[in-house]
Amino acid sequence: MLLGVDVGGTFTDAVLVGAEGAVHTAKVPSTPKGQAAGVMSAVAAVLERAGAEPEAVERFAHGMTVATNALLEGRTARTALLATEGFTDVIELGRQARPHLYRLCEAAPPPLVPQELRFAAPERIGPEGTLRELTRERAESLCADVASAAPQAVAVALLHSYRDPGHERLLGELISELLPGAALSLSSELVGTFREYERTATTALDAALSPPLDAYLRMLLAQAAGAGLAEPQVMQSSGGLTEASRAGSHAALTVLSGPAGGVAGALLLAELAGEPDVACFDMGGTSCDVCLIESGRVPETAERVIAGRPVALPALDIHTVGAGGGSIAWRDSGGALRVGPASAGADPGPACYGRGGRLPTVTDANLLLGRLLADAPLAGELRLDTGAAASAVGRLASELGLETLACAEGIVRVAEAEMLGALRVMTVERGIDPRSFALMPFGGAGPLHAAALAESLGISKVLCPRASGVLSALGLAASAPRRDSARTVMMSGEELAGASLERQREQLLAEAGAALRATPVRSRVRHELRYRGQSFELPVDEDRDGAHTGTAGGPLSADQLRASFDAAHEARYGYRDEDAAIELVNVRASAWGETPSLEPRASAAGGATREQGQIVFAGERVGASVIRGEPQPGERLDGPALCALPEATLLVPPGWSGEVDAHGTIALHRGPRP
Repeated sequence: MLLGVDVGGTFTDAVLVGAEGAVHTAKVPSTPKGQAAGVMSAVAAVLERAGAEPEAVERFAHGMTVATNALLEGRTARTALLATEGFTDVIELGRQARPHLYRLCEAAPPPLVPQELRFAAPERIGPEGTLRELTRERAESLCADVASAAPQAVAVALLHSYRDPGHERLLGELISELLPGAALSLSSELVGTFREYERTATTALDAALSPPLDAYLRMLLAQAAGAGLAEPQVMQSSGGLTEASRAGSHAALTVLSGPAGGVAGALLLAELAGEPDVACFDMGGTSCDVCLIESGRVPETAERVIAGRPVALPALDIHTVGAGGGSIAWRDSGGALRVGPASAGADPGPACYGRGGRLPTVTDANLLLGRLLADAPLAGELRLDTGAAASAVGRLASELGLETLACAEGIVRVAEAEMLGALRVMTVERGIDPRSFALMPFGGAGPLHAAALAESLGISKVLCPRASGVLSALGLAASAPRRDSARTVMMSGEELAGASLERQREQLLAEAGAALRATPVRSRVRHELRYRGQSFELPVDEDRDGAHTGTAGGPLSADQLRASFDAAHEARYGYRDEDAAIELVNVRASAWGETPSLEPRASAAGGATREQGQIVFAGERVGASVIRGEPQPGERLDGPALCALPEATLLVPPGWSGEVDAHGTIALHRGPRP
């Protein structure tokens, strides 16, 4: 059996998949003060529902928010930085870009390493080789000074170490001897590419976040072992799994751990539904994550910004906004209705949870509009309090001079506008026409808003997975191990046609394969190219098999790289320059282990019951079908309707209809039945 557990801001989700594709799910409230407790509670709940013993779990995959929360809340380790003499302040100088264009007084977040913990290394490596040698004697003296400062973590980021990591390795060796209990991060091993600010900032972030993440994972490992479970593997931001020990040593790899699981689940269900192009949005209790699946693939990036800090590591291309079910609605100084980014979280949660929350949220608004069922308990048998929701929304309505239901509809519309903006960022603003895509909602709150967002984007098809409320956990169970290796090469002209490029590719593939600790079943080489004189690159990918023998046509030639880059540049920017010289800046290699064979099927137990209810649309209460439970394959839904799935609720507005497929996915269509 395959187990996936995802920790969100409000709920912790667990999915257990049996050998025959049977999917068992559980959702429990998250425990922000100790996420391991919520994880083990979710595991116990899903094992009980499946009637399974812990020993039956073959693999335990875990996605969490520990590193992200530590960064957002400032709970980082006391970190020292070793940088080339004259470059210790690069993490404070950063780039000439303001956090917000029109907020002139708003500063960037402060560096994770204070000035007194930045140490200058008497060395200098240039792009072509060593300019100033770092002697062992000077290195020992420097490391002794670092040790006397008693840091919990140490980051080493020397100039041009991507070309020659010798000095970094020497300092790392000495620091390990003097501070054996401290976390250590070397930029040449972690990032491996140029741009000293991004490389240094990423290395400092990695070192600062590793101690709190390592402490959490050690606790979880001990509890899992005590319960007889397999050792957890951790989801990386890249969408691949890694060992808990490696994640604890390099926390920067996991800052998008949770959202990456949702993307993996969406990719699995989109493939089973036969949809190669899907716009996905994951709306949980705290935030909404948006990504695209294009031609059966999820775009990736190595240039992320998390909480105002760059992370120069491979990550799935996910855009996040603060619009979740627990997002708080409020009146701004100009009298406008706003929603988020602040969230009621898991404790106390929305007012309707009855846990002491008094502020109105999106969940409270949906309950008042009849889009959530007051008599259908949420995770952990949490029953919704309509009176508390009415009081919370009513207070805001009075401030705004609105009726309570009008205010509730306004809250929903404003939240949907935030999510629509995120979907437009990933599609329209990149020159992608969303009308040719299907829309896949997931997260506990996503299916409530899917049809409205689809209509705004001109999308006519919505795919709602049966396990949409726990799709991130399902994606974790369906994911494969992954390792990455990268290097800045700066090649152009005849170098691209020579043997040196293939040597670089093979070396990086070998490094990624060796780190995987298993025979890769799939590999990829990513070439990041630009026209000479440009500052940023576009990727050109080359898929290879696990043995690194290349594609059917062999490794990409210089002419193929050129043609692919020209096409990618025209698609992104609207033009190509076939007379300009191109530069190959970075080469990245990725290796994947075996992906579990997983084909979830619709539940054969029970079925759905139907009754009549009322839902508010455009200020009017409209009679609607209320479907409780899981509709069976072939069953049809006609709007207006509300489908209360085990972990999520799907709203089918008037003018929409759908049918359930063999995997339990509900495919909705706008307009007449297809």
